[in-house]
Amino acid sequence: MGLTARIRTRDGWAVSHAVVTMTDMAGRQVLRAEADAEGAVRDATALTPGAYTVIVTAVGYAPAAASSLVTASGRAEVGTVTLARQGGAELPPPGPWTVDPAHSTVGAVAQHLGISSVRGRFTEFAASVEIAPDDVTKSRVEAVIRAASIDTGNGMRDAHLRSADFLDVEAHPEITYRSTGVSAAGTDRWTVHGDLSLRGIVRPVDLDLACLGTGADPWGGTRAAFRATADLRREDFALTYNQVVQAGIAAIGTTLRVELDIQAVQGESLPQA
Repeated sequence: MGLTARIRTRDGWAVSHAVVTMTDMAGRQVLRAEADAEGAVRDATALTPGAYTVIVTAVGYAPAAASSLVTASGRAEVGTVTLARQGGAELPPPGPWTVDPAHSTVGAVAQHLGISSVRGRFTEFAASVEIAPDDVTKSRVEAVIRAASIDTGNGMRDAHLRSADFLDVEAHPEITYRSTGVSAAGTDRWTVHGDLSLRGIVRPVDLDLACLGTGADPWGGTRAAFRATADLRREDFALTYNQVVQAGIAAIGTTLRVELDIQAVQGESLPQA
């Protein structure tokens, strides 16, 4: 006798901190139980046969309600209850995740001559993500990028970008980002708030983030994919070098578009090759 249920996210992950409440048709609470580490609820409270309402709540998720019928044996089998992230957006299951540089891209786009774009990427970087278990807004992101690894496909241009006119990699070899918080930004998007250190200057920078899903990989691990963008004003980081070409047009636009395509592996480190 009693109640059994399984609490899951839309991707099938357990919600270990969920709370299940049952009320009778008069609105009186007759049972309250918490899910275990596997998102399972098993409560042996004796229940009177009849119709009840089951309400499932969890911090960071939208509440879910369903009708349940207690049988003559006093048993209520609710089955699987799926919770959606508050606002509808999904993130991977809680815990540490390590970014896989071999399957990730850290890129930037600059406008050139007012008519086209130049794209570049950093080839050497490391990053980690920590999804908070109870309050997703407390999740964390940290990243370190080797500034000299900039690659635009043109050796002369890359050498100039490494110079004191731009990244000044000898004086500031690393670009770092450390998050300060996360907030929902719509039905399927998040905003990561954080501080970017570039050329020794630290400025707040928000990332527009979408989680593209999670799943098993061929090496026995679990991966999550993210897409994030941000717009930086070059002058905020003393990237003021420019040339004025004909008709007063600047060679380089005033903003940089940061584009991140990230794969992260569940755990505190990448699997050994």
